[in-house]
Amino acid sequence: MSMFCNQCQEALRNVGCDAMAGVCGKTSETANLQDLLIYTIKGVAHFNQIAREHQLNRKETDRVVLDGLFTTITNANFDDQSIMNKIEKALTERETIRLSLVDQGIIDSHQLLPDYAAWSGNRSVFEAKSEEKRVGLLAGENEDVRSLRSLILFGLKGMAAYAEHALNLGFTKDEIIAFVEKGLLVTEDDDMTADELTAFVLETGKYGVDVMALLDEANTTSYGHPEMTEVQIGVNSDRPAILVSGHDLKDFEELLEQSKDSGVDIYTHSEMLPANYYPAFKKYDHFVGNYGNAWWKQKEEFESFNGPVLFTTNCIVPPKASYSDRIYTTGSTGYPGFRHIPDRVDGQKKDFTEIIEHAKRLPAPEQIEEGTIVGGFAHNQITQLADQVVDAVKSGAIRKFFVMAGCDGRMKSRDYYTEFANELPNDTVILTAGCAKYRYNKLPLGDIGGIPRVLDAGQCNDSYSLAVVAMKLKEIFELNDINELPIEYNLAWYEQKAVIVLLALLHLGVKDIKLGPTLPAFLSPNVAKVLVENFGISGMTDVETDMEAMMS
Repeated sequence: MSMFCNQCQEALRNVGCDAMAGVCGKTSETANLQDLLIYTIKGVAHFNQIAREHQLNRKETDRVVLDGLFTTITNANFDDQSIMNKIEKALTERETIRLSLVDQGIIDSHQLLPDYAAWSGNRSVFEAKSEEKRVGLLAGENEDVRSLRSLILFGLKGMAAYAEHALNLGFTKDEIIAFVEKGLLVTEDDDMTADELTAFVLETGKYGVDVMALLDEANTTSYGHPEMTEVQIGVNSDRPAILVSGHDLKDFEELLEQSKDSGVDIYTHSEMLPANYYPAFKKYDHFVGNYGNAWWKQKEEFESFNGPVLFTTNCIVPPKASYSDRIYTTGSTGYPGFRHIPDRVDGQKKDFTEIIEHAKRLPAPEQIEEGTIVGGFAHNQITQLADQVVDAVKSGAIRKFFVMAGCDGRMKSRDYYTEFANELPNDTVILTAGCAKYRYNKLPLGDIGGIPRVLDAGQCNDSYSLAVVAMKLKEIFELNDINELPIEYNLAWYEQKAVIVLLALLHLGVKDIKLGPTLPAFLSPNVAKVLVENFGISGMTDVETDMEAMMS
């Protein structure tokens, strides 16, 4: 059995992982099952789009679609049993909707259906079915069509992740879920031309803005607006602790509440760092700070942490045996042998008792660094500093802003971003979000008149905040075009949430984005040419050359 996967920045040879395992560590069996899960969800979307037209769609279906897409994001789920469970659930959901439509006389039970809406079978057929060419990313003969379909699909995966986080907090919009379903079907529509698919790519960006705005509303309504915060990065206690990774703030809240009188401390890791910025979480005395850096350093950092680690979302790195028995997953995540905390049932909270009790039996974390870092500069906080920022720009104290948001990763070439930040002139400010910030958020870059030179808005979804700030500055300076602002974009990407952020920026009209460390493998030469010619997207070269071009 072989696989083909080109959805992340680590795609082998910048073409695609096509052997027995991917660079991320997932096996070919896992990769193919993930393709089959997406294929099956397209069948759910086929019938649910009809159900929506007749107001017969169910809320349960939304979670099946979103969770299925989220499960297939890079480094989220490596557990074949978990993925097969989700395929079975999707098949059941698809059949439930179909029978409902038949019973209502809306569709004929004998009508001819596309394969993704008709195939069925138990686990004994999953492997063979998952290897069919029409199931995976290589379906279709035209390279440009495949490329555009991939761009849409990967954008939908990012949208689904953000929509699921919002849904967990009780926030949803039917039009967003309906668009996700529509997009899944577009990737199977052989009648759509490359031009029509290109237009749909940009429409995906529009809904990307909408879903990030929805999640921003969900997070800030639930936990308050992020505020400028000094975060401890050392270990200041001899108490046992739990380390929380990922992005889901609802999981984080429930763990904090259930552990508050347990004698166990809570630390954030990687993309959970911005939880430190929310007012609602500051009331918990046992929430003591952040431990470690970006996701790809987890092998050494989980080793020294000593306590249990909770993955609320991606990014999982296949673990060392020495600490694998203290890793827990929840939500869409999974890994063979890891203990999984079940989903909420009937509105009840998740039960984190097992991981809390586990922590009590383990030693305290070892110190790996000390000091503090400052963050919490989402759009509400920066708006409060608007007069100070505008004055600094008008006086020339701030010459340019550099948006250096996105993902971090393992490649040596990503040292570029640390060097770029170090070499930026002292009259520039970095706007960041996502785990890319770990390349420079601990550098001694100082401030400009009290404004830190690294303004961290939060998680990757908080790239929305950076867009809000840009639009606000455009209004303040009475400009006609967002590209007239003194803002340059030097973005790093790794997985599919970065794809939807990029499409959202394109929808907002942002041009001349530098994207690295490599352009996506799923862009065909012709599709890449369109992005370059229409939007000025380019790859990174070297720090000196890029710096000169962006400062000119």
